[in-house]
Amino acid sequence: MSVTVRVPAKVNVQLAVGGARPDGFHDLANVFLAVSLYDEVTATAAETLTVTCEGPDADKVPLDRTNLAARAAELLAARHGIAPDVHLHIVKDIPVAGGMAGGSADGAGALLACDALWGLRTPRADLLDICAELGSDVPFSLVGGAALGVGRGEKLTGLPVGGTFHWVFAVADGGLSTPAVYGEFDRLNEGVAVPEPAASPALLDALRTGDATALAGALANDLQPAALSLRPSLAATLTAGTEAGALAGLVSGSGPTTAFLVKDAEAAEAVAAALIASGTCRTARVATAPAAGARVLA
Repeated sequence: MSVTVRVPAKVNVQLAVGGARPDGFHDLANVFLAVSLYDEVTATAAETLTVTCEGPDADKVPLDRTNLAARAAELLAARHGIAPDVHLHIVKDIPVAGGMAGGSADGAGALLACDALWGLRTPRADLLDICAELGSDVPFSLVGGAALGVGRGEKLTGLPVGGTFHWVFAVADGGLSTPAVYGEFDRLNEGVAVPEPAASPALLDALRTGDATALAGALANDLQPAALSLRPSLAATLTAGTEAGALAGLVSGSGPTTAFLVKDAEAAEAVAAALIASGTCRTARVATAPAAGARVLA
């Protein structure tokens, strides 16, 4: 028997970052939006825990116990007092190390797949607790839709979305380390009084009303200067996307994927083609939002 779960990527339409806490983390006001790029995680009964992967950049995905999918299986099994004997196969379509929570998606997908495979019926609140233990973005990967994340980003409040938003994602060569980007954020803000992070009322209203133009004017990512400092070439990608007609562009999360909000599906195809032709990115992907969270397919 096997269980397959589909789980979405995310874009941070707002990522407000506070100063470093004593534990090394940062308080966030993180407005997540799930988008229609997906990984699939299949859990199959096995004699021991193993992970395999296929898809773009699959060679960059760790297949040992550091993979969040493997850790999810271990934590779920430990909570129920059973052995984590499962083969997890990941089909990647979310950019790897691209600031779109692909690893977190795999963790959430494996958690839901193993829960179904093992017939555990773990309460949703317990699944979210395990997600938070796995990482700051993992709870949203399970929930999907749109949400405000506070604390490290793991404490979620669902947000209403009044329509469909169209996006183009420019995938860069190579990845960016999230800890390195936060480290650069701290360096750039050394000696600066960093304000307490808070969600933008204008941005939340734009999501609620489905107003793409208003949302474009409110997009914000406090990590963008740090990502550009570490990867200056991203500035050319941002320029190429906006010159091609995007309503706005920003670095997605910690990068290096850049996200462009556009007015409709036709504009998305045109901006994606222009980005690829510009030579400033490896490829460009079209998606819509919001998307559902982790869901069992079979």
